[in-house]
Amino acid sequence: VPDQDPGNPDGWKILVAIADVAHYVQPGDPLDREAFKRGNSVYFPDRVVPMLPEALSNGLCSLRPNEDRACLAVEMVIDRDGEKRSHRFTRGLMRSHARLTYTQVQEAVDGGSREGIPEGVLEPLYGAFNALRTARIKRGALEIDLPEKRVILNEAGDVVEIGVRQRLDAHMLIEEFMVLANVCAAETLEKRRQPCMYRVHDTPAPEKISALSEVLEGMEILWPLWFGAAQLCAFHLADPAVFGSAGPPGPDPRTEFRGGRSAGGRRHPVSGMGRAYLDHRTPGLRCRASDP
Repeated sequence: VPDQDPGNPDGWKILVAIADVAHYVQPGDPLDREAFKRGNSVYFPDRVVPMLPEALSNGLCSLRPNEDRACLAVEMVIDRDGEKRSHRFTRGLMRSHARLTYTQVQEAVDGGSREGIPEGVLEPLYGAFNALRTARIKRGALEIDLPEKRVILNEAGDVVEIGVRQRLDAHMLIEEFMVLANVCAAETLEKRRQPCMYRVHDTPAPEKISALSEVLEGMEILWPLWFGAAQLCAFHLADPAVFGSAGPPGPDPRTEFRGGRSAGGRRHPVSGMGRAYLDHRTPGLRCRASDP
């Protein structure tokens, strides 16, 4: 729900909300124990096996137009260049005015029908999206644009076709907002020194590094490549809201390194890579880059 921010006239205020499942599922109760056994919902081409009962997954925790829903939301303010200026989390009730598909939104933006779409919604939505996309391109963020497959079944349940699902700007809009929301969640957890988990891309295979070195040498590009350099460039945030049970950490356990994994505090110099840190306060690795 982007909107112009009065205190930031050239920027945007974005509100991202998700169903507040914790409002209905309390730690240790029967619903929580059953959900723990499943781990996650399972998606098949023609059906979903939900982690939670359908009354929650497809009812109270599912958006339906003109019905109140408990939600956990983050309000984010970005400037005209797509840089985040502030954020805050809150709980509340939300009421959606329309349930739209990606295709409906894309058709409306491309000049097609706007039936069922409230007036004045799409312009600020895409204004904020374009600002975030411009910032992503400027900082050279990793973008994996792999085609999503779509499995087509017949009435008997047999696979008759495997096609490619069309990727629209409407898809990327939601992705940009969710990535920003995850960054806000990670920053909030770090500020409160709460355990959280990041996902990083693993170290490239030595043969791939060797092949890339040969290509760069052939192009007369001199760049010292260490096995961890590509990993440092390529990491990105996944959902940080995966908590461990560890209590507040003690003294900052970060180990400085330059490229690659740290072993016993050894430093590995990589030209121009800036500084990064591995944080071992939780079972999962935390990796973040800072200015040189």
